Amino acid sequence: MAAPDPRRTESLPLTTVVSPGLARSRALNRSALEDPNRFWAPVADELHWFERSGPLFEPTDSPPYGRWFPQWTSNLAYNCLDRWRGTPRWHRVAFHWEGEPGDRRALTYAELHRESERFAAGLRAAGVGAGDRVTLYLPMVPELPIAMLATARIGAIHSVVFGGFAASALAERVRDSGSRLVVTADGGWRRGKVVELKRTVDEALRATPSVEKVVVVRRTGQPVASDRDRDVDYADFLRLGRGPVAPVPRTGSQPTYILYTSGTTGRPKGAVHGTGGYMLWSYYTMRSVFGLGDADLYWCTADIGWVTGHTYVVYGPLLTGATSLLYEGAPDSPKPDRWWDLIERHGVTVLYTSPTAIRSAMKHGDPWPRAHDLSSLRLLGTVGEPINPEAWHWYFREIGGGRCPIVDTWWQTETGGILISPQPGLAAFPLKPGSATLPLPGVDAAVVDEQGRPLPPNEKGLIVLRRPWPGVFLTLWGDEERYREVYFRRFPGAYYPADFCLVDDDGYFWLLGRADEVLKVAGHRISTTEIEDALITHPAVAESAVIGRHDDLRGESPVACVILRPGHAPSSTLRQELADRVRATVGAVAVPSAIYFVEKVPKTRSAKIMRRLIRDVVEERPLGDTSTLEDETSIEEARRAYEELKRELARPPP
Repeated sequence: MAAPDPRRTESLPLTTVVSPGLARSRALNRSALEDPNRFWAPVADELHWFERSGPLFEPTDSPPYGRWFPQWTSNLAYNCLDRWRGTPRWHRVAFHWEGEPGDRRALTYAELHRESERFAAGLRAAGVGAGDRVTLYLPMVPELPIAMLATARIGAIHSVVFGGFAASALAERVRDSGSRLVVTADGGWRRGKVVELKRTVDEALRATPSVEKVVVVRRTGQPVASDRDRDVDYADFLRLGRGPVAPVPRTGSQPTYILYTSGTTGRPKGAVHGTGGYMLWSYYTMRSVFGLGDADLYWCTADIGWVTGHTYVVYGPLLTGATSLLYEGAPDSPKPDRWWDLIERHGVTVLYTSPTAIRSAMKHGDPWPRAHDLSSLRLLGTVGEPINPEAWHWYFREIGGGRCPIVDTWWQTETGGILISPQPGLAAFPLKPGSATLPLPGVDAAVVDEQGRPLPPNEKGLIVLRRPWPGVFLTLWGDEERYREVYFRRFPGAYYPADFCLVDDDGYFWLLGRADEVLKVAGHRISTTEIEDALITHPAVAESAVIGRHDDLRGESPVACVILRPGHAPSSTLRQELADRVRATVGAVAVPSAIYFVEKVPKTRSAKIMRRLIRDVVEERPLGDTSTLEDETSIEEARRAYEELKRELARPPP
């Protein structure tokens, strides 16, 4: 069966922004691949190094087949903060923060430096030193980037654990990293309710003998249990240390942080990112993709607990001297226009968010963004998954007012930063809705078949990266063999991201979803993304999630969970229309055996759909791990909707 054309845009124009920068972008990529030492040297000159010795890039015979700045020394926190001392940026706001209840703070670079240095002094007084691990389990409050920067300052390694994880998931990550100290809060706000973080930490630490101290930020003011020998109030911790704390030099290949994957299958993987290459890549991609100026107010909506938050909420913006917005709460609290209100009041100029969040906003309807003045926006971005053309056009039209380019970015936790994206900060070129466009300089991407053979244009295959780029992760914490097996063994000499992709006649890359999100229906391999994209082209559909259910005859059969736009109601007629849409777009073999309608689907707090939980529901088996689930009522709603669908299908025809 032929793959559907992912570039489907119906009557809408394919090219939205025209510029002569396409050839320049390709020339930059070639230059970076031909001589990485020469290409990256001027970029490295814009950062601070304590010592430069040996080559900038050194090829190796083992994964990841190259080391960046192996003998150079620097410090990530120094480059984010101290580097701006004596410049106009020193007294410029680094973060405008707003909590979900509406409380606000602003921290300049000077204030952020002072607070992180005080925290670093506390860490040093608590016996934490270079190479020690510190786990951070906090809400989206300024103390989180402060603690990250303080840890990096003394050469320790931070492990930020997303505040939505349950005690068992937190304990597993603390044990694996061997953290000596945990930083948490009494709680955080989410949709008007307190998330009890300290209680989760107390439960988790019953099984984590390495932890010696717990630092507690007072966010909600609610009473929490306290271990007098272990727990210390954040304000008291800042008073433990004395004097300035000099940044500890780190070689380019020494770790700065560990970030664990979600662990939906097997033990969580702790991706380790270094210092020199990660710093360079964060700085360069932030500058080239977003092109921020002094008048910009940038907002990446990601939680800092995910890699997008590490690179494009904390490190990337601070390395480029940007002013950013931090927001603690949910996008629809107390009303569905919370994000649009924030953009209007603060004057946000650049918005970077996920396709799932965009589709959720579409579901609430156009009146919510139209009630606000969003004219301050000049650039939009997407991250986390491929964006379907319909969502792209809604984002362009309703949020960007038809005037803002969209940078559709592709990358992963392991890559450290953006790999494929438009680059309006360097060279703007035509955009194609749904395509991440071209690889950034130094990214050698190709699409291959199952045997690793390069595919011609317009044939769907697997994307691989054939050379190391500066942001590539160093290893998996404590598991070098798994690192080699998962990422480098399938296609020797290349990094395997496990994503489907095709390249069109213009050389544009179209990411088509995870290779492990593939159904095998009657011998046909069908991506769940293909079916979801077909469903969302129907004007009644706001969002869809497709999974595979065991089928004795066909192996697997697709099942679709559908959220409708306002003004549309579930019906057997609509269900048939959606089935027909899939049949016409993808093929008869891809038509879902069941389509059921819900108000919400199970998601993590980072807005990723938890398809495995939907699969548990439709296969009527016990739920798997729900530690990352944002809203437990979404599971009960899925169960009710599925039971109603079964009853409807069991009724005899009239």
